[in-house]
Amino acid sequence: MSEKPAAATGLRARKKQRTYQAISDAAIALFLERGFDAVPVADIAEAAEVSKPTLFRYFPAKEDMALYRLADHEDEAARVVRERRPGQSPLAALEARFLAGLEAHDPVTGLSDAPQVLAFHRLLYGTPSLVARMHAYTARSEDHLAAALAGPTPPDAPHAELTARLAAGQILATQRILALENWRRISAGGTATAGLGTARDEARHAFGLLREGHGSRY
Repeated sequence: MSEKPAAATGLRARKKQRTYQAISDAAIALFLERGFDAVPVADIAEAAEVSKPTLFRYFPAKEDMALYRLADHEDEAARVVRERRPGQSPLAALEARFLAGLEAHDPVTGLSDAPQVLAFHRLLYGTPSLVARMHAYTARSEDHLAAALAGPTPPDAPHAELTARLAAGQILATQRILALENWRRISAGGTATAGLGTARDEARHAFGLLREGHGSRY
């Protein structure tokens, strides 16, 4: 059997990606308009112009349609660790990325007052089933980061894999709490520009605590 041309394979992949995005965008628009629980799957399929069976082939649960835009960030921390410059520690690389995100008002850091970002965050944090579903995304992010932190494990390194998993959980929990604190301040009426100084100070404090806990290991 002959192999399919790479161009055809790439075209199918791009079409599939567009379908994912179209379904997610349609779902989020409806969730923001009506509330998550008030939107039936049939309405999402109609808005995205796909059949219900097609919709469920792409997203097994309604929650995944809302959280799809977070999927690109699942292995972000691991990528930062793997792609850090020579001589830079994993924690230093992750801190630098988080601080750069604050400066750019990246929604992932919670320091964004763009109306559409605030609306999406209210949807996430205000919907119990979405909060519960986010745990699955967090678990996968921890797996990716732990693997990047562990690297090749020397045979004489006791508990190396466990240490990496514990560190990954602590690092991602720290980033999540920092982002949530930033979002809470903005949700209470603050602005991203006014909150930058505080967010920057808190991030440096938090990463400093991580360094104290892990010493020179990471």
